[in-house]
Amino acid sequence: MNDETPRRLRGSLLERAAERYDLMPQLRNVPLPPYPEPEAHPASMPSSTPEPLMLDEVAIEPAPEPQVEPAPERHAEPAHERHAEPASPPAAELVPDPVVAPAPAVRVTRTSGVVTIDREKLAEAGMIVPGGHVTALAEEFRLVKRQLLNTSRAIAPRDADKARMVLVCSAKPNDGKTFCAINLALSLAAEKDVEILLVDADFAKPDILNQLGAPEGPGLLDVLNGNIASAEDCILDTDVPQLRVLPAGTRTVADTELLASERAHAILDGLAAANPRRIVIFDSPPVLAASPASVLASHVGQVMLVVRADKSSESDLREAVALLDGCDEIQLVLNRVSFQPGGRRYGGYGAYYGEPAQ
Repeated sequence: MNDETPRRLRGSLLERAAERYDLMPQLRNVPLPPYPEPEAHPASMPSSTPEPLMLDEVAIEPAPEPQVEPAPERHAEPAHERHAEPASPPAAELVPDPVVAPAPAVRVTRTSGVVTIDREKLAEAGMIVPGGHVTALAEEFRLVKRQLLNTSRAIAPRDADKARMVLVCSAKPNDGKTFCAINLALSLAAEKDVEILLVDADFAKPDILNQLGAPEGPGLLDVLNGNIASAEDCILDTDVPQLRVLPAGTRTVADTELLASERAHAILDGLAAANPRRIVIFDSPPVLAASPASVLASHVGQVMLVVRADKSSESDLREAVALLDGCDEIQLVLNRVSFQPGGRRYGGYGAYYGEPAQ
C-alpha cells in the first residue's frame, strides 16, 4: 500500500462528513452499527437503488439551505419606451357572396290613356297629317304601302306572321328613314280592318316619340331585358284610329345581343301573333352605322331600304343590302327627289281632294 492506494471508507456520507468537520459532536461516543457489505449482483441484473440508512435515536440537524442570490430587480420600462410587437390582424372572416335573385318582371299598367298625336308638329316637319288634306306626299306613300301590302300577301302562305312585319332602315344616318317610317305607319293606319304597330327600334337615337309629341316610357328594350313581363304592357294607344306605338325603352349597350337572343325571337314574333290584323313596322338604326338592323332583318318578311337621292352612293347601297341578307324581300324607296318641271309628280290635281290647285 502507498498513499495513492484507495482506502475503504466506513460509514455514510453524512457520518464521514460529521466526523471530519466536527459538525455533530454528539455522534462521537455513539457506536455505529457495522456498515453492510454490498451484495454482489449478476452482471446481467441491473443494480437496485439502496435504501437510505436510518439512524436510531440520533437527532440530525438538517443541512443549511443554499443561499440563492436574488435576481436583479427589473425596472418597468416607460410606456413610451416599450416596443410592443404589432398584433397580427385578425383573420378575415370569409363571408359567402349573397345570392342575388333575379328581379321579377314588372307588369306595367297604363294609366295615361290615349296619347294625342301632335298634328301641328307633324305639319311643321312636312309629314302626313291624320285627317288632313291629301297631299302629294300622302299620294306617294299610298303607292309605297300598296307595293308592301302586295308583297305581304305573297309571303303570307309561307309565314303569315312574318309577312306582316316590315323593317324600315337606311344605309347611313340622315337619309330620312324615320321620316318614311312614320309616314308609312300613318298611311297604313288609314287602311280598313288593320292595326298598325310602329316600333321604335333605333335604340341608340330613338326619335319616334319626339316626332309624334308622345311622352317617353318603357319599351322594347325593357321587355328584352326581362324588366317588364310583356311587350303589350308598353304599347301606347294613340288618338289616330288603328295606330299604336311601342317605344324603344331604356338604353343598353347590349341591344344587338338582346335582339339575337331566343327571348327576342319569341317577343318579336309575338308582336304579330298577338293580333292577326296587326302590321308591325320597325324603325331601325342605319345599316352601316349600327348592327341591330341586320339582326332585325331576320325577323321580318320584308325590308324597306330608304335611299337618299342626293347622298346615297351605289357602294353604300350594295354593302347595306349585303348586310340585310337575313331577309329575302328588300324594297328601295327613293327620298329627297328633286322634281324637274314637266316631270311626273303627284299633287297636280290636288283640287280634286279639296286642295288648292298646284
